[in-house]
Amino acid sequence: MSSEFLTDLHCSDSIKAAAAVHETANAIRQQISKVIVGQDAILDQILLSMFCGGHTLVEGVPGLAKTLIISTVAKTLSLGFSRIQFTPDLMPSDVTGSEVIQEDKQTGMRNLHFVKGPVFANVILADEINRTPPKTQAALLEAMQEGQVTVGGYTHALPKPFFVLATQNPIEQEGTYPLPEAQLDRFMFLVRIGYPTEIQELEIVKRTTSGLQSEPTPVIGAPECLRIQQLVRDIPVADHVVQYALRLVRSTRLDERSPKFIRDYVSWGAGPRASQFLILAAKAKALISGDHHVMPHHLHAVVLPVMRHRIMLNFNAQADGIDTDRLVGDLIKNTPIDSAA
Repeated sequence: MSSEFLTDLHCSDSIKAAAAVHETANAIRQQISKVIVGQDAILDQILLSMFCGGHTLVEGVPGLAKTLIISTVAKTLSLGFSRIQFTPDLMPSDVTGSEVIQEDKQTGMRNLHFVKGPVFANVILADEINRTPPKTQAALLEAMQEGQVTVGGYTHALPKPFFVLATQNPIEQEGTYPLPEAQLDRFMFLVRIGYPTEIQELEIVKRTTSGLQSEPTPVIGAPECLRIQQLVRDIPVADHVVQYALRLVRSTRLDERSPKFIRDYVSWGAGPRASQFLILAAKAKALISGDHHVMPHHLHAVVLPVMRHRIMLNFNAQADGIDTDRLVGDLIKNTPIDSAA
């Protein structure tokens, strides 16, 4: 990427900076496409989450390149990357780090010394996060929410920017520990990866069975990531768009004003964090699309990954084969953009 765009990212002119973010996103997509075939929507959702400073849970069956996508994104952003393979015997200290006794060779004094765990990186790949017990899953809670870990009564700040990108397999439940709702709610997005098309799979087979392997070139680094996060928050959003987002979220909560299909199929609706993430993600979507303010179609582009893991369905929904994606789609159709409509 040219130094001109990197310079524009840091300029005070919001129009130039927004255009630079748009070009940056295109450059990142181009580099990722050297390794990943297709999955454009998935890659955009992961980038949106990172540009918002959020965390992403990636869900898909084995063999869909979940791990490869995340590691490739980290390479294009030139960020510190750490992979944690979650297993049933993984302990919290294996994630956050621990204190060890260290002897000073000059004085002979022994002191506790904190050894940082793999969570001290910019991008954390929490691979198969649902294979480890809740005690270890909870070790990520403070890191994800506060950007710090506490060990032995001392608080240690994590590097900035900090992103947790976790993966899980939805079809294999034996020997797994489903993430509790409190942990799920801390993920900004739940991204679901589907099978590639026939043409895409043909290209995947050709690339992975030949001797030619491409590597992505870093596009931006940590300072530029932090700058983009600030630019996202600076994007203006009109009050009627915020009110529309609130109507979408609040319609999932059970009361007499809820749509009938919500009352029939939902046991628990989305909380305030959904409203916050919906607006923040829409701002990021507008920015990487080259727009200077948020419009309803930006909300529509991000409402599924924001909402799908924050709505708890009841037995009726399971019996009728209704999932959260269908409910959110019906919600968009039944919720007017204009409150007077």
